[in-house]
Amino acid sequence: MLLLPFDGPADSLKLQTAGITEASHSLPEGEPFAWGDFSWVQGNNRQLKPLLTSKYVTGGFTIDGNYNCNFNHPIDHTNSGSTATFRSDEFNLSYIEAGIEVNEPESGARGKLMLQFGTRSTGIPRNDVTPLRGQFQLDNALRYVTEGYAGIHLNKMHGINIDFGIFKSYVGLLSYNNFENWNYQPSFTSDNTPWFFTGSRVQLFPTDRLKVEFWLINGWQSYGMFNELPGTGVQLQWRPTENVSVLSSAYIGFDTPNNSERMRLHSDNSLVMRYYKRPHVKGISQAAFSVTADLGFEQGGGVVAFGGDKDTPEQHFISWMVYHRLWFGDRQQWASTIGGGYINNPGRYLALLPPGNAVLTQNPGDLFEGWDASANVQYMPNDFMTFGIEFVTRHTSVPYFSGPDGVTSPNGWQAPIGNPDGFIADLVQDENRIIFSVIFRF
Repeated sequence: MLLLPFDGPADSLKLQTAGITEASHSLPEGEPFAWGDFSWVQGNNRQLKPLLTSKYVTGGFTIDGNYNCNFNHPIDHTNSGSTATFRSDEFNLSYIEAGIEVNEPESGARGKLMLQFGTRSTGIPRNDVTPLRGQFQLDNALRYVTEGYAGIHLNKMHGINIDFGIFKSYVGLLSYNNFENWNYQPSFTSDNTPWFFTGSRVQLFPTDRLKVEFWLINGWQSYGMFNELPGTGVQLQWRPTENVSVLSSAYIGFDTPNNSERMRLHSDNSLVMRYYKRPHVKGISQAAFSVTADLGFEQGGGVVAFGGDKDTPEQHFISWMVYHRLWFGDRQQWASTIGGGYINNPGRYLALLPPGNAVLTQNPGDLFEGWDASANVQYMPNDFMTFGIEFVTRHTSVPYFSGPDGVTSPNGWQAPIGNPDGFIADLVQDENRIIFSVIFRF
């Protein structure tokens, strides 16, 4: 995904706006992406400098809460098919993140530890099946870590980073931390692509406008490995001007449990462009859009990428999303985003399966198609707070979202208060929601 504003060649880049420096954090000449202001980019932190910082250590703290009004009003207050909201019709702490980043410039030693709590810490790892392989509870052990890595920075070219651990993925453009996104509920493209990787990465900065990143990881958003070979990938980020950010990723792996012959290939490509900027007006002060397109497939092990038949079904992933954002006022405290996306995923190998009994199957060739749209208004009184209201409508070709009877039990409760035995999840094809959100980040 996009390089975070405090993510430099050694994760020591504290300021990403040209001409802004501090005595203790002056930017070296040629520091990657330090020559421009990219705080406007979708998936990027709008804060120009960290609040909790010293010479070697930078701290971070986020609290993300929402009230998610689901028009289906499921009796068990359970959302389906979302990685941003998991509960409906109640107040919810979705994401709490706290941690530190450490850099020692003389030796190049670097490390980062960001811990997470809230419903996302259980909802997102739920989709990783690798903890079922063997003993020891990988999901319980690691679900509370969003980023945890150690590495080294080398002063070659414009910087080289070598890291080992868990790190956030920016496949799908949007950031794991919703404070950095233009919208709160991700479209299908981001919801169904990885939020994290486990393994190693190498970041190369040939120029101050280009990042090349290589991955050797356990698999597609997984703690463990699906088969016997790791997944590999590469990502390019290019920012030729202050108004353009281009991101392209490719991944290949063998991520079907107990089927080492089925290969998965995925490509993700995004363009973010700002086409209007008048910072000292009371009306529209800035305008930008983002376009993301994904194409992937699985091949072998009983399936083909395209043109399959009943004996060898096709399995692929075609998806896109588009967003347009306007900022208002000379301080840009108000902003509005509209957009949406589309998904077609025969085989459902990336679709987020609803919880409960009688959920969707993931048999080869099972059809799954959907589209979504959203519109929001955000109020950002300062660099540390975002208040938002967002309307979301989502639709699928098969029953997928939680209906009025929910996905848990007849009365919506688990045992011993409820009895889920024999209960068939109530799934519907349409979902409309209003999300009230507040995010604090320091």
